[in-house]
Amino acid sequence: MSKKHKPIVDYDRIAQQESFKQLSKKKNAFLWTLTVIFLGAYMLLPVLTSYTDILHQKAVGDVTWVWFYSFGLFIMTWCLCHLYVARANKFDRQAKEIIQEYERGVS
Repeated sequence: MSKKHKPIVDYDRIAQQESFKQLSKKKNAFLWTLTVIFLGAYMLLPVLTSYTDILHQKAVGDVTWVWFYSFGLFIMTWCLCHLYVARANKFDRQAKEIIQEYERGVS
């Protein structure tokens, strides 16, 4: 009985491929943008409620804008998660293409 061995992958060589560098730049730009949007929106809530009266104004009946903003944060989080999953799937497909490129010997 002989066991099949997986070929050794030269990750340093993959990291030198131009396609990998481009994917890495796109992925990092996307993740940093998502992080800034997420943290910015969340950190804005305590700032607006503590230092201004903007969200303390009544919006509908006795409900203030802070409730709408807070609910909007849940919606934003859900949307950003779906966007992240969609883009992560795209990045995964591109990573598989890069591995196939490496296996073909293209650099």
